[in-house]
Amino acid sequence: MSVLMALHGQDKDLGGGFLVRRLLPSAKRQSVGPFLFFDHFGPVAIAPGQSHDVRPHPHIGLATVTYLFDGAIMHRDSLGVVQRIAPGAINWMTAGRGIVHSERAPDDLKDKAYVNHGIQLWAALPREHEEVEPAFEHTPAAAIPSLSVGQTQVRVLVGHAFGQASPVKAYPGTVYLDVMLAAGEAFELPALAQELALYAVDGDVTVDGELVAAHTLAVLTPGAAARVVAGTKVRLMVIGGNAMDGHRFMWWNFVSSRKERIVQASQDWEAQAMGRVEGDAELIPLPERRFIPG
Repeated sequence: MSVLMALHGQDKDLGGGFLVRRLLPSAKRQSVGPFLFFDHFGPVAIAPGQSHDVRPHPHIGLATVTYLFDGAIMHRDSLGVVQRIAPGAINWMTAGRGIVHSERAPDDLKDKAYVNHGIQLWAALPREHEEVEPAFEHTPAAAIPSLSVGQTQVRVLVGHAFGQASPVKAYPGTVYLDVMLAAGEAFELPALAQELALYAVDGDVTVDGELVAAHTLAVLTPGAAARVVAGTKVRLMVIGGNAMDGHRFMWWNFVSSRKERIVQASQDWEAQAMGRVEGDAELIPLPERRFIPG
């Protein structure tokens, strides 16, 4: 069997009824490759005048990876980047030693009804790169390579797969795919990375004959290919990469291999010493329950 474990996740309310399904981290598994945070948000219908804005907040030691199926998000950060995130594009923000960003509704959609639906991942940075300079990279949908495997459509969002290479600059071995399974057709997923998992976005699939229900993250056996079949057209997200180079401590929006670094980041944010988003005076305060290194 190629399914090593199935992660079902938990629903989290980010405020105002905006629910996300959080698959990573879990009690069973911290990460798959470098990916140690996996949120599936929506599809959520946003009414005119309604807001699910995320106010300015900080990150360290990770890269956020945002991918939309529907809707739009306006990204702003302490580097001065202002970028509309649109469906099909990859937005890779390297926090490194520290960055502050917000995610809000674009001005042109604030008085309109629309649907937001997508995936946000966090990728841990390698230990030697945890304190790199922060950066933001936007790769438009048109620049993402796509191909057909039989009748199944594959977009290579990050990394290499099926003879195609994404232009997104990620650390070696990282893989992220958007796969639209054709109904009734078997899709052969090779062992593209040391660690690999697939997520059924909107329908049930079978993996080597084992049922994987919608909204389940199936972690695959290392080195094993997988035969995936769906009775109807189903979207899959595939994530993976090299195993992390050691445990990461995670607290709030901070990731680090060192507990004391999270303490320092907390102090820096409380002192408003991590930068700011130009023109946005709001911020998300530290949680009341603070990180206490044990």
